[in-house]
Amino acid sequence: MFSDNLIHAIKFKNNPTVVGLDPRIESIPEFIKKAAFNKYGNNTKGISEAMYYFNKDIIDAVFDVVPAVKIQIAFYEVYGADGIEAFYRTAEYAKEKGLIVIADVKRGDIADVAEMYSKAYLQNPSIDAITINPYMGEDTITPYIHDVIEYDKGLFILVKTSNVGSGTIQNLKTINGTVYENVAYMVDKIAKLAKGSLGYSSIGAVVGATYKEEAKILRKIMPSAIFLVPGYGAQGATAEDVINCFDENNLGAIVNSSRKVIFAYKSQYWKDVYSEYEFAQAARAEVLLMMGMINNAFLKRRYVAC
Repeated sequence: MFSDNLIHAIKFKNNPTVVGLDPRIESIPEFIKKAAFNKYGNNTKGISEAMYYFNKDIIDAVFDVVPAVKIQIAFYEVYGADGIEAFYRTAEYAKEKGLIVIADVKRGDIADVAEMYSKAYLQNPSIDAITINPYMGEDTITPYIHDVIEYDKGLFILVKTSNVGSGTIQNLKTINGTVYENVAYMVDKIAKLAKGSLGYSSIGAVVGATYKEEAKILRKIMPSAIFLVPGYGAQGATAEDVINCFDENNLGAIVNSSRKVIFAYKSQYWKDVYSEYEFAQAARAEVLLMMGMINNAFLKRRYVAC
């Protein structure tokens, strides 16, 4: 089952972090772009190949220390068919290296359309889980649940997102609490349909690291949901901010970092340590630093509790 596989991978690597593969062509090292453009041209094919080369080196550098990667499809869709091909090639390569692959697609539509989205992603052997938007209602989620169970896949439902403007809708108050709390109660009910042997469900929730007090509330509402936690790093969240997303055993969440990891070689922290030719090593160093900071935050929480 997806949830059991993910928890086992987190425990084996002692690391709840996920690398987000969101390649921006302007930030990819010049030598990679030059090689791709010389072979394919400065066009959608050349750009897509440069992204794939970049992703492949990042995966090679981190596959043994992280349990999963998250691939945001928007960075590939913008380049049409060539970009989509790079998306799937990246997913396939990550799977070959033993990683769990989360496709960040945030689909959300009526049930008939949702069924097609589910077939496209959850029935694809290179993809283990996807993100979806629940704001059209519970009936739009049902088609995904069938494939989660049938194909041992995972689902992360948007509940409280990390962006600054999320509160405009998600924090609106109803007679039964905020909108995000109502969505969380729905997720908790659905999650019971796909619980694994380790107590967690293959139906999880997206909960932003930038809202740690809300995360504390949501951890109580959805005790069996694995949280996919964006917002670490480039959006300002720290290791201490993500702790409320985890249970008392330091499980139940995976923390994503994209730009801060894959473009670490350009950061103030690493730019004097690694050259652009060592971008992958810089990414690995950033992952290990992130891993250490989160694990240290776990220790602090344990000592405070004592």
